[in-house]
Amino acid sequence: MASANDQTPRPGSDIRLGDHSTVVDGVDQRPVVGLVLVGIGSREVGNRGAEHRGGAGFDGIMTSEHHGGFAGYLPNPLQMCSFILEENEVGWVAPCPLILPLRPVAQVAEEIAWLDSRHLGRVGLGVAAGALPLDFEAMGVPFEQAVSLFKTRLPQTVDLLRGRNLGILEEDRALRRCAASPIPVVSAAASTAAARRAAGCGAGILTDGMSSMKRLRSLCDAYDAAGGTESKVLIRRVWIGEPKNELIAQQRAVYQSYASGSRISAGEQTIVTTDPAEMAERLLAFCREAGADCINLRVHLPGITAAEARQQIQVLAESVIPGMRRLMATRGGA
Repeated sequence: MASANDQTPRPGSDIRLGDHSTVVDGVDQRPVVGLVLVGIGSREVGNRGAEHRGGAGFDGIMTSEHHGGFAGYLPNPLQMCSFILEENEVGWVAPCPLILPLRPVAQVAEEIAWLDSRHLGRVGLGVAAGALPLDFEAMGVPFEQAVSLFKTRLPQTVDLLRGRNLGILEEDRALRRCAASPIPVVSAAASTAAARRAAGCGAGILTDGMSSMKRLRSLCDAYDAAGGTESKVLIRRVWIGEPKNELIAQQRAVYQSYASGSRISAGEQTIVTTDPAEMAERLLAFCREAGADCINLRVHLPGITAAEARQQIQVLAESVIPGMRRLMATRGGA
């Protein structure tokens, strides 16, 4: 194990989340939620991304947080990341999004930094304010404080994971190392103000999967206009095969139950086709139209089996992602 004070450069220490590839959200028997990012355009998937790309064709895995048995999510996304890292020699991981107001900033930063010291250059972080009251009730945090806590803690977290403003943590070797090898952070952004906030503190953005294309474009444009230089990650649900309309409708209803009505698109957010080549074309066009450079693909639907989720992941890895890479190579950036 490499210690935190080891001065050996970390492999891929210059890699941001946007330098990686596609995100798949699958539920396994254990359960495991996997998200894999695909870099588009300016965050190109080149040699740096390939250095940490997993054998299944995905560059990384991201785990999302909800409590109380919320379908397709985990209450302990960072712990699950550690399990995944131990079982895989390549690929990066990130708890994304982790609900930041539920934990002290120092705890989040220390755990992320030390996990990265164990698995050099293979750890990132995504954070969100949280939207489900149950998550806050379970952890004993007042739900009405979610936004104010998040606004305060986001820049603090980014600073610590860049080795800045360490304060009383200045002797922590893992955090000090972040000054030379920053750990990438993306922030959930559901408004232009949130996108500008992320840009201002040096984080990337993670948009939700319910917004219209027009709204997504406005978020990415606001981020760019505010001087943002990190990843702009979009979420899209995908399904290869005959559409499971009833399950897709159930999934939409779940998110509509707590998402702001003003940001929910009237159109269908799940991209369904039987043709992997068409899926690759549509996903790349979607990213370009939105002005994003990464995409987060999710395949979990209420009631699907682990075998069905694995099959979706396999098709994405073997056919869709290679198709996207070929399209990016031949057509250039966004």
